[in-house]
Amino acid sequence: MANQIGVGRGDGVSPKNADSRLAGKVALVTGASKGIGAGIAREFAAAGASVVVNYASSAADAERVVQDIQARGGAAIAVQGDVSVPADVERLFARTVEAYGRFDILVNNAGVYHAQPLETVTQQEIDRQLSVNVTGPIRTIQEALKYFGSDGGSVINIGSLDSARAVPGMSVYAATKGAVDALTRVLAAELGPRGIRVNTLAPGGVETEGIHAAGFIGSDAETDMIGRTPLGRIGQPKDLARAAVFFASDDAAWVTGERLTASGGLRS
Repeated sequence: MANQIGVGRGDGVSPKNADSRLAGKVALVTGASKGIGAGIAREFAAAGASVVVNYASSAADAERVVQDIQARGGAAIAVQGDVSVPADVERLFARTVEAYGRFDILVNNAGVYHAQPLETVTQQEIDRQLSVNVTGPIRTIQEALKYFGSDGGSVINIGSLDSARAVPGMSVYAATKGAVDALTRVLAAELGPRGIRVNTLAPGGVETEGIHAAGFIGSDAETDMIGRTPLGRIGQPKDLARAAVFFASDDAAWVTGERLTASGGLRS
């Protein structure tokens, strides 16, 4: 099948003696070939969910996530799709239900950013961040509404600590993540009567491939951030993934419209 990698078992069976809070559920994680998204995909599978690992361009990385999940006895496939492209979003959900027969959990993790002074920001860069970070989640939630079952479901929007703090050079990104916070609040109220919970998970500094590539790890900036973090370390994808499992599971059945900051205590 074009643009799809891996063969999921589809039975939602988690590895022996593992967490089973998401057993029988089907989860779609956008931007899941690396970083936080990959961590959430792995943790969801370990908790019993069948997982769709979405990627825009990193097919090899997505395949590695799928193979890692399957090697541990989980169910996963990878499906290509750009959340800024309407036809891709439609195909992404169609493939999800084709593979697993149902749909329960959406994680809007796909996102882009670029740090630069405001006077150098181009219209192209504004449009790029808005189309992925804001229009993307709106579009994926719209499409998800066609597939959630009668029991409702869970939407987890990945926000950022940057929507609540002032970081020079991150004006556009912070604005997009502020929009995500607002979207969560409004849709929690709008979709609650249908049993659909909508929450935001807002990370602080997390060690990912992206910040390694940017040279942040080992820099003075990392040292400064860790020094201002009460828990005294940089976050790991698994830290966010565990919180995402909570939001997706019945443990959070009475939780909607919330923004959980997962930053080790860092606030500014």
